[in-house]
Amino acid sequence: MLLTGFVIFSAYARYLSNISPTVIIWVGLIIFSIASNAFTRYEMHYIPLTRIQKLTGKRMLESKLSKACFYIESKTDVTELMAIRPRLRKSLGVKITTNAFYIRALGRAVQKYPLMAGKLDGDNIRIAEHVNVGFAVSAPQGLVVPVVKDADKKTLPEIAREEQLLTDKARDNRLTFEDIEGQTIALSNLGAYGIDSFLGIVPLPTSTILAIGNITATLACENDESSPALRRLRKIVSLSLAVDHRVVDGTYAAQFLAFIAEQLQNPQQLM
Repeated sequence: MLLTGFVIFSAYARYLSNISPTVIIWVGLIIFSIASNAFTRYEMHYIPLTRIQKLTGKRMLESKLSKACFYIESKTDVTELMAIRPRLRKSLGVKITTNAFYIRALGRAVQKYPLMAGKLDGDNIRIAEHVNVGFAVSAPQGLVVPVVKDADKKTLPEIAREEQLLTDKARDNRLTFEDIEGQTIALSNLGAYGIDSFLGIVPLPTSTILAIGNITATLACENDESSPALRRLRKIVSLSLAVDHRVVDGTYAAQFLAFIAEQLQNPQQLM
C-alpha cells in the first residue's frame, strides 16, 4: 500500500512541475521511510516470556524432538459418572471434580499396565516405583503441572481433596518444588474450554499423557426388550493418548486406554 502511494506521488509530482526525477524519487523514499517507521512504532509490540513459559517451551520442544510418539483416541459414556457427582459431594463432604475421577482411573490403570509409567533408560525400560499423576493447570504465571503422588494408593475423596488443594495453590502461585516434582504419567483436560478432543505433548519425565476433551450430550441407541431402537441422550467424552513408542507398543496402549474408558463408564469401580 505504501509503495503504491509512492508511485502515485511520483507520477503526480512530475505531471505538475518540472521537478527533477531524482528529487522526486528522494522525496518519495523519505515519505515511505517515515510512514514505514510510524507503522512499525504503533503496530508492533512485544510481550516478554515469563520464566515458566520459557521453561515449558524448552521442555516441550525437547520432548517433541526426542520421543517417538504415536496417538490413539477413544470415547466413553460418562453419564452415570456425572450423575453421581452431586450425591458423592453430599455423602463424602468434598467436591469431586471430573479430574479427580480421571486421576483415580489413571492410577488404577497403571497398576494393571505398569509400562505406561515406564521410561527409556539406555537399553532398558525403567518402571516407575510410584504412580504420580501430573495434571496441567492454567495459572496466571503460565502452565504449571502439580503432581498427585501415589494416585494408585489413594481413595477418590483423598485424590479430590489433594487435586483441589494443588489447583488452588497453582492459581495463587504458591506451589512448592515438592508439589511439582516426580510425575510419572500426565493428564491434560481442556474440556472446560469447550474443546472436544486434542492431542497432548508427552512431558519429558514421562512416556504417556492422557488428554481429555469436553463432555458432550449425544443421542445414542440402546437395546431394550420393549423398544430395540430406543434412543437416549448420553454424556460422552473423548480420551486421547500420546505415547512414546520406544517404551510401549500400540496394542498395550490400546488395552490401557480401553481399561480407563471402562472404569469411567462404570464409576463404582473408582469409589
